[in-house]
Amino acid sequence: MLQQTRVAVVAERYQEFLRRFPTLVSLALAPEQDVLAVWSGLGYYRRARMLHKAAQFVSTNLGGNLPAKAEELKLLPGIGAYTAAAVASIAHGEAVAVVDGNVERVLCRIAGWEAGSRKGGGAALRRKIEELARRLLDRARPGDWNQAMMELGATVCTPRNPQCMACPLMKECKTRGEHKTPRRAPMTSRVVAYALSVRTSTAPGKRRGPSMREVLLEQRPAEVTVMPGMWELPALLHSEVPATELRMTVRHAIMQVNYYARIRTVFEDDAAAITAAGGERRWVSLREAAGMALTGLTRKVLVRAHLVAMPAAEAIARRRGRAVV
Repeated sequence: MLQQTRVAVVAERYQEFLRRFPTLVSLALAPEQDVLAVWSGLGYYRRARMLHKAAQFVSTNLGGNLPAKAEELKLLPGIGAYTAAAVASIAHGEAVAVVDGNVERVLCRIAGWEAGSRKGGGAALRRKIEELARRLLDRARPGDWNQAMMELGATVCTPRNPQCMACPLMKECKTRGEHKTPRRAPMTSRVVAYALSVRTSTAPGKRRGPSMREVLLEQRPAEVTVMPGMWELPALLHSEVPATELRMTVRHAIMQVNYYARIRTVFEDDAAAITAAGGERRWVSLREAAGMALTGLTRKVLVRAHLVAMPAAEAIARRRGRAVV
């Protein structure tokens, strides 16, 4: 969860995830849609899918026991060299070095290398970084060492304005300040438009009230690359929305793209005519929608429209003055 996501957002979601899936076996047995629903709003949903697949693999093939060695951990779905080394060293004391983005930056500055391996240095530099990480590793306390190096990069040897005077490695560092890296690719912008269609269910035998309200949702096809199987609002055929029918405009960032979503209020009878055909579409009660695997943008729209409750982690972050994108 902490990969690509801030601690303030993850903290409560992690506890919620453990309450829903307290054991590896309970995670393995859960439907994927349930896993994605609990993950909804954290983004990068491939992480949740791979975590689910890894739990299933361990449950089916390894008797429910996670491997302890880094090389064995790397055989699990979604676990690469960084995660495998972190788990093996921190949880099991294996003398293997962790190299994440923060550690890579620290090592590049210590050695005087200008670019990170992901920013122009390539595979050859990556091998040099990993070799340096292995040489510096405290083999008696590898877990503590790896966590210290990651924390050093996150809090002292930061990308901009590093706190060199407070760094315990300043004497050994050949850079002592920011090192040269290629400029980050600029964010791009896209305008998209979605239909927000809400109705009151006419199911017999039920009283009218908030529980009777339904929203029209559409499931993204399983074969698409981005967020397959997630539920979202139907897309409008045209991004131009008349001012009189514009419900809201929402900015939503995904990786290097800023999406400016125009949300139009659409009556039930008009939905088919002005929205683009996509995956499975159905009316869902607002109570059910709150627990579904919604895209982050869809959940944001429903929260701002006061149709579902804001996730507790997001509410806490906002109270602290930290915008959640």
